[in-house]
Amino acid sequence: MSSTKEIKNRINSIKNTQKITNAMYLISTTKMRKAKLEYERTKPFFDRLNSEFSRMLRYVDDVDNRYFYTREEKELTGGAGRESCAIFTITADKGLAGSYNSNVIKETEHLMSRYKKVHLFVMGEYGRNYFHKHKIPIVEEYNYPALQPSLHIARKTATALLKGYDADQYRDVFIVYTNLSGLSEVVQRKRILPLNRRRFLEMDSKIGKQLDRIEFYPSFNDVIDNVVPVYLSGFLYGAMVDSYSSEQNARMTAMNNANENAEDILANLSVEYNRVRQAAITQEITEVAAGAKAIRNKKKKKPEVDEG
Repeated sequence: MSSTKEIKNRINSIKNTQKITNAMYLISTTKMRKAKLEYERTKPFFDRLNSEFSRMLRYVDDVDNRYFYTREEKELTGGAGRESCAIFTITADKGLAGSYNSNVIKETEHLMSRYKKVHLFVMGEYGRNYFHKHKIPIVEEYNYPALQPSLHIARKTATALLKGYDADQYRDVFIVYTNLSGLSEVVQRKRILPLNRRRFLEMDSKIGKQLDRIEFYPSFNDVIDNVVPVYLSGFLYGAMVDSYSSEQNARMTAMNNANENAEDILANLSVEYNRVRQAAITQEITEVAAGAKAIRNKKKKKPEVDEG
Protein backbone atom coordinates (compact mmCIF):
# COMPACT_ATOMS: atom_id res chain seq x y z
CA MET A 1 0.00 0.00 0.00
CA SER A 2 1.28 3.46 -0.94
CA SER A 3 2.14 5.92 1.80
CA THR A 4 0.23 9.15 2.35
CA LYS A 5 3.16 11.14 0.95
CA GLU A 6 3.21 9.16 -2.30
CA ILE A 7 -0.55 9.52 -2.73
CA LYS A 8 -0.39 13.24 -2.02
CA ASN A 9 2.39 13.71 -4.56
CA ARG A 10 0.33 11.86 -7.17
CA ILE A 11 -2.72 14.01 -6.42
CA ASN A 12 -0.66 17.18 -6.87
CA SER A 13 0.77 15.82 -10.13
CA ILE A 14 -2.69 15.08 -11.54
CA LYS A 15 -3.95 18.53 -10.54
CA ASN A 16 -1.02 20.15 -12.35
CA THR A 17 -1.76 18.09 -15.47
CA GLN A 18 -5.42 19.05 -15.19
CA LYS A 19 -4.45 22.71 -15.34
CA ILE A 20 -2.71 22.05 -18.67
CA THR A 21 -5.65 20.14 -20.16
CA ASN A 22 -8.04 22.90 -19.06
CA ALA A 23 -5.83 25.50 -20.73
CA MET A 24 -5.63 23.44 -23.95
CA TYR A 25 -9.42 23.10 -23.96
CA LEU A 26 -9.89 26.87 -23.75
CA ILE A 27 -7.23 27.53 -26.39
CA SER A 28 -8.84 25.07 -28.82
CA THR A 29 -12.22 26.75 -28.29
CA THR A 30 -10.74 30.14 -29.19
CA LYS A 31 -8.90 28.82 -32.24
CA MET A 32 -11.98 27.07 -33.62
CA ARG A 33 -14.10 30.19 -33.20
CA LYS A 34 -11.48 32.32 -34.97
CA ALA A 35 -11.13 29.87 -37.90
CA LYS A 36 -14.89 29.74 -38.44
CA LEU A 37 -15.11 33.52 -38.35
CA GLU A 38 -12.43 33.85 -41.05
CA TYR A 39 -14.21 31.28 -43.19
CA GLU A 40 -17.57 33.03 -42.86
CA ARG A 41 -16.00 36.20 -44.25
CA THR A 42 -14.99 34.51 -47.51
CA LYS A 43 -17.79 31.95 -47.81
CA PRO A 44 -20.29 34.24 -49.64
CA PHE A 45 -17.81 34.79 -52.48
CA PHE A 46 -17.25 31.08 -53.08
CA ASP A 47 -20.95 30.30 -52.70
CA ARG A 48 -21.66 32.83 -55.42
CA LEU A 49 -18.88 31.36 -57.53
CA ASN A 50 -20.40 27.88 -57.26
CA SER A 51 -23.79 29.23 -58.29
CA GLU A 52 -22.35 31.00 -61.31
CA PHE A 53 -20.36 27.90 -62.22
CA SER A 54 -23.56 25.84 -62.17
CA ARG A 55 -25.36 28.51 -64.15
CA MET A 56 -22.69 28.51 -66.86
CA LEU A 57 -22.82 24.73 -67.17
CA ARG A 58 -26.59 24.87 -67.75
CA TYR A 59 -26.05 26.81 -70.95
CA VAL A 60 -24.02 24.07 -72.61
CA ASP A 61 -25.31 20.66 -73.57
CA ASP A 62 -21.93 18.95 -73.37
CA VAL A 63 -18.63 19.87 -71.75
CA ASP A 64 -15.44 18.98 -73.58
CA ASN A 65 -12.82 20.28 -71.22
CA ARG A 66 -9.74 18.69 -69.61
CA TYR A 67 -11.03 19.50 -66.11
CA PHE A 68 -14.28 17.58 -66.64
CA TYR A 69 -15.13 13.98 -67.33
CA THR A 70 -15.49 13.52 -71.05
CA ARG A 71 -18.28 11.09 -70.19
CA GLU A 72 -19.98 11.22 -66.83
CA GLU A 73 -20.24 7.44 -66.78
CA LYS A 74 -16.50 7.25 -66.23
CA GLU A 75 -16.96 8.38 -62.66
CA LEU A 76 -18.85 5.19 -61.91
CA THR A 77 -15.67 3.19 -62.52
CA GLY A 78 -13.98 5.00 -59.65
CA GLY A 79 -10.83 5.47 -61.71
CA ALA A 80 -10.53 1.79 -62.61
CA GLY A 81 -7.67 1.15 -64.97
CA ARG A 82 -5.77 4.31 -63.99
CA GLU A 83 -2.35 3.80 -62.49
CA SER A 84 -1.61 7.15 -60.83
CA CYS A 85 -3.41 9.74 -58.77
CA ALA A 86 -2.77 12.70 -56.49
CA ILE A 87 -3.98 12.77 -52.90
CA PHE A 88 -4.11 15.88 -50.75
CA THR A 89 -4.27 14.78 -47.11
CA ILE A 90 -4.91 17.19 -44.26
CA THR A 91 -3.67 16.20 -40.80
CA ALA A 92 -2.75 18.18 -37.69
CA ASP A 93 0.64 19.52 -36.67
CA LYS A 94 0.51 17.66 -33.37
CA GLY A 95 -1.34 14.94 -31.55
CA LEU A 96 -3.48 15.02 -28.39
CA ALA A 97 -6.60 15.07 -30.56
CA GLY A 98 -8.00 11.60 -30.08
CA SER A 99 -8.30 9.57 -33.29
CA TYR A 100 -8.35 12.67 -35.54
CA ASN A 101 -5.01 12.01 -37.24
CA SER A 102 -5.17 8.21 -37.33
CA ASN A 103 -8.57 8.21 -39.07
CA VAL A 104 -7.30 10.49 -41.85
CA ILE A 105 -4.14 8.43 -42.33
CA LYS A 106 -6.10 5.16 -42.48
CA GLU A 107 -8.41 6.57 -45.16
CA THR A 108 -5.42 7.85 -47.13
CA GLU A 109 -3.66 4.49 -47.01
CA HIS A 110 -6.86 2.75 -48.11
CA LEU A 111 -7.10 5.06 -51.12
CA MET A 112 -3.40 4.64 -51.94
CA SER A 113 -3.84 0.87 -52.17
CA ARG A 114 -6.04 1.32 -55.24
CA TYR A 115 -3.29 2.94 -57.32
CA LYS A 116 0.17 1.86 -58.39
CA LYS A 117 1.64 5.37 -58.17
CA VAL A 118 0.52 8.12 -55.82
CA HIS A 119 1.59 11.77 -55.71
CA LEU A 120 1.06 12.54 -52.04
CA PHE A 121 0.53 16.09 -50.78
CA VAL A 122 0.35 16.22 -46.97
CA MET A 123 -0.61 19.21 -44.86
CA GLY A 124 0.30 18.94 -41.19
CA GLU A 125 3.47 17.87 -39.42
CA TYR A 126 1.87 14.77 -37.88
CA GLY A 127 1.01 13.29 -41.26
CA ARG A 128 4.39 14.13 -42.79
CA ASN A 129 6.23 12.49 -39.90
CA TYR A 130 4.06 9.37 -40.23
CA PHE A 131 4.61 8.92 -43.97
CA HIS A 132 8.33 9.70 -43.69
CA LYS A 133 8.64 7.13 -40.92
CA HIS A 134 6.97 4.51 -43.12
CA LYS A 135 9.13 5.58 -46.10
CA ILE A 136 6.19 6.71 -48.20
CA PRO A 137 7.31 9.47 -50.60
CA ILE A 138 5.70 12.89 -50.35
CA VAL A 139 5.82 15.77 -52.82
CA GLU A 140 8.70 17.53 -51.11
CA GLU A 141 8.01 21.09 -52.23
CA TYR A 142 4.66 20.95 -50.48
CA ASN A 143 5.40 21.60 -46.81
CA TYR A 144 2.67 23.77 -45.28
CA PRO A 145 1.50 23.65 -41.66
CA ALA A 146 -2.10 23.02 -40.65
CA LEU A 147 -1.88 25.53 -37.81
CA GLN A 148 -3.20 28.53 -39.75
CA PRO A 149 -5.34 27.71 -42.81
CA SER A 150 -5.37 30.63 -45.23
CA LEU A 151 -6.59 31.41 -48.71
CA HIS A 152 -2.99 32.01 -49.77
CA ILE A 153 -2.03 28.43 -48.90
CA ALA A 154 -5.20 27.16 -50.58
CA ARG A 155 -4.23 28.94 -53.82
CA LYS A 156 -0.71 27.51 -53.72
CA THR A 157 -2.11 24.06 -53.07
CA ALA A 158 -4.51 24.34 -56.01
CA THR A 159 -1.65 25.53 -58.21
CA ALA A 160 0.54 22.58 -57.17
CA LEU A 161 -2.23 20.05 -57.84
CA LEU A 162 -3.15 21.60 -61.19
CA LYS A 163 0.50 21.67 -62.26
CA GLY A 164 0.78 17.88 -62.13
CA TYR A 165 -2.72 17.45 -63.54
CA ASP A 166 -1.98 19.67 -66.56
CA ALA A 167 1.29 17.79 -67.11
CA ASP A 168 -0.67 14.48 -67.25
CA GLN A 169 1.19 13.07 -64.26
CA TYR A 170 -2.16 11.90 -62.88
CA ARG A 171 -5.79 12.00 -63.91
CA ASP A 172 -7.51 11.56 -60.54
CA VAL A 173 -7.09 14.08 -57.74
CA PHE A 174 -8.53 13.35 -54.27
CA ILE A 175 -8.70 15.19 -51.00
CA VAL A 176 -8.88 13.45 -47.61
CA TYR A 177 -9.88 15.67 -44.73
CA THR A 178 -12.10 15.79 -41.65
CA ASN A 179 -15.44 17.52 -41.57
CA LEU A 180 -17.23 18.54 -38.40
CA SER A 181 -20.69 17.00 -38.49
CA GLY A 182 -22.68 17.95 -35.43
CA LEU A 183 -20.57 17.09 -32.40
CA SER A 184 -18.41 14.45 -34.11
CA GLU A 185 -15.69 14.44 -36.73
CA VAL A 186 -16.22 12.56 -40.01
CA VAL A 187 -13.40 11.73 -42.43
CA GLN A 188 -14.25 12.83 -45.96
CA ARG A 189 -12.73 11.50 -49.17
CA LYS A 190 -13.68 13.46 -52.26
CA ARG A 191 -12.54 13.48 -55.87
CA ILE A 192 -11.84 17.09 -56.84
CA LEU A 193 -10.52 16.46 -60.36
CA PRO A 194 -11.78 15.75 -62.90
CA LEU A 195 -15.04 17.56 -62.24
CA ASN A 196 -18.48 16.15 -62.90
CA ARG A 197 -20.97 18.41 -64.63
CA ARG A 198 -23.91 16.49 -63.20
CA ARG A 199 -22.84 17.23 -59.63
CA PHE A 200 -22.84 20.97 -60.23
CA LEU A 201 -26.30 20.81 -61.71
CA GLU A 202 -27.57 18.79 -58.74
CA MET A 203 -25.91 21.15 -56.26
CA ASP A 204 -27.80 24.13 -57.64
CA SER A 205 -30.92 22.60 -59.14
CA LYS A 206 -33.00 25.70 -58.37
CA ILE A 207 -31.17 27.71 -61.02
CA GLY A 208 -32.76 27.20 -64.40
CA LYS A 209 -31.87 28.47 -67.83
CA GLN A 210 -32.60 32.17 -68.13
CA LEU A 211 -34.27 33.79 -71.11
CA ASP A 212 -31.13 35.67 -71.99
CA ARG A 213 -28.20 33.57 -73.00
CA ILE A 214 -24.65 33.91 -71.72
CA GLU A 215 -21.86 34.64 -74.15
CA PHE A 216 -18.47 33.13 -73.36
CA TYR A 217 -15.48 35.12 -74.51
CA PRO A 218 -13.17 34.13 -76.05
CA SER A 219 -14.68 30.62 -75.61
CA PHE A 220 -16.39 28.41 -73.06
CA ASN A 221 -13.21 26.37 -72.45
CA ASP A 222 -11.15 29.51 -71.88
CA VAL A 223 -13.63 30.72 -69.27
CA ILE A 224 -13.68 27.32 -67.56
CA ASP A 225 -9.87 27.18 -67.52
CA ASN A 226 -9.84 30.47 -65.60
CA VAL A 227 -12.69 29.63 -63.24
CA VAL A 228 -11.53 26.13 -62.20
CA PRO A 229 -8.39 27.30 -60.29
CA VAL A 230 -10.49 29.82 -58.33
CA TYR A 231 -13.16 27.23 -57.61
CA LEU A 232 -10.53 24.70 -56.53
CA SER A 233 -8.87 27.24 -54.23
CA GLY A 234 -12.20 27.98 -52.56
CA PHE A 235 -13.00 24.31 -52.11
CA LEU A 236 -9.57 23.56 -50.63
CA TYR A 237 -9.77 26.54 -48.30
CA GLY A 238 -13.13 25.34 -47.02
CA ALA A 239 -11.69 21.85 -46.48
CA MET A 240 -8.70 23.31 -44.60
CA VAL A 241 -10.96 25.30 -42.29
CA ASP A 242 -13.25 22.30 -41.76
CA SER A 243 -10.25 20.15 -40.88
CA TYR A 244 -8.81 22.76 -38.56
CA SER A 245 -12.15 23.20 -36.80
CA SER A 246 -12.52 19.42 -36.54
CA GLU A 247 -9.03 19.16 -35.08
CA GLN A 248 -9.82 21.74 -32.41
CA ASN A 249 -13.14 20.05 -31.66
CA ALA A 250 -11.39 16.67 -31.37
CA ARG A 251 -8.79 18.21 -29.06
CA MET A 252 -11.52 19.83 -26.97
CA THR A 253 -13.22 16.43 -26.65
CA ALA A 254 -9.94 14.73 -25.77
CA MET A 255 -9.07 17.36 -23.15
CA ASN A 256 -12.58 17.23 -21.71
CA ASN A 257 -12.33 13.44 -21.42
CA ALA A 258 -8.93 13.85 -19.79
CA ASN A 259 -10.41 16.28 -17.27
CA GLU A 260 -13.25 13.89 -16.46
CA ASN A 261 -10.81 11.00 -16.05
CA ALA A 262 -8.64 13.17 -13.82
CA GLU A 263 -11.64 13.96 -11.62
CA ASP A 264 -12.38 10.24 -11.28
CA ILE A 265 -8.76 9.46 -10.42
CA LEU A 266 -8.63 12.30 -7.90
CA ALA A 267 -11.81 11.05 -6.25
CA ASN A 268 -10.37 7.53 -5.94
CA LEU A 269 -7.03 8.84 -4.70
CA SER A 270 -8.80 11.05 -2.14
CA VAL A 271 -10.64 8.02 -0.78
CA GLU A 272 -7.41 6.01 -0.73
CA TYR A 273 -5.54 8.88 0.94
CA ASN A 274 -8.16 9.17 3.70
CA ARG A 275 -8.14 5.39 4.18
CA VAL A 276 -4.33 5.23 4.48
CA ARG A 277 -4.28 8.30 6.72
CA GLN A 278 -6.97 6.83 8.98
CA ALA A 279 -5.12 3.53 9.10
CA ALA A 280 -1.93 5.34 10.10
CA ILE A 281 -3.75 7.27 12.82
CA THR A 282 -5.42 4.09 14.10
CA GLN A 283 -2.06 2.33 14.15
CA GLU A 284 -0.47 5.17 16.12
CA ILE A 285 -3.33 5.18 18.64
CA THR A 286 -3.05 1.40 18.97
CA GLU A 287 0.70 1.61 19.54
CA VAL A 288 0.30 4.37 22.17
CA ALA A 289 -2.44 2.41 23.97
CA ALA A 290 -0.39 -0.77 23.85
CA GLY A 291 2.66 1.09 25.21
CA ALA A 292 0.66 2.63 28.07
CA LYS A 293 -0.81 -0.77 28.95
CA ALA A 294 2.62 -2.36 28.96
CA ILE A 295 3.92 0.31 31.33
CA ARG A 296 0.98 -0.20 33.70
CA ASN A 297 1.48 -3.97 33.70
CA LYS A 298 5.18 -3.51 34.37
CA LYS A 299 4.49 -1.33 37.39
CA LYS A 300 2.06 -3.90 38.82
CA LYS A 301 4.57 -6.72 38.53
CA LYS A 302 7.45 -4.72 40.10
CA PRO A 303 8.56 -6.54 43.35
CA GLU A 304 8.45 -4.70 46.72
CA VAL A 305 11.86 -4.08 48.39
CA ASP A 306 12.22 -5.28 52.09
CA GLU A 307 13.93 -2.50 54.12
CA GLY A 308 14.54 -4.75 57.19
